Amino acid sequence: MWHNVCELSQLDANIGTGALVEGQQVALFYLPNQQEQVFAIDNWDPIGKAFVLSRGIVGDVKGQPCVASPLYKQHFDLKSGSCVETPDIKVKTWRVRVEDEQVWLQQA
Repeated sequence: MWHNVCELSQLDANIGTGALVEGQQVALFYLPNQQEQVFAIDNWDPIGKAFVLSRGIVGDVKGQPCVASPLYKQHFDLKSGSCVETPDIKVKTWRVRVEDEQVWLQQA
């Protein structure tokens, strides 16, 4: 099931935004310079044990878009959810589509 979470204009470029979808905290990232412009992962940092990923620093590692956790600075790939430093640790990713300037999410 797809969920309309916001308008694209409500997302700031290159900064995370938190949303509540199906009772779960999700971190949304709008990266206008990427082919896929909106990414969504769980907001839970499995290493720092807190809902903080939407507050992380957005960047890239070896060309892959990622967010650095604000707690211990591990990087999470926004496409796969994998932790760059510890690949066996992952966060859940969400399917994203943008239609008529509306952002829709579905559990992956």
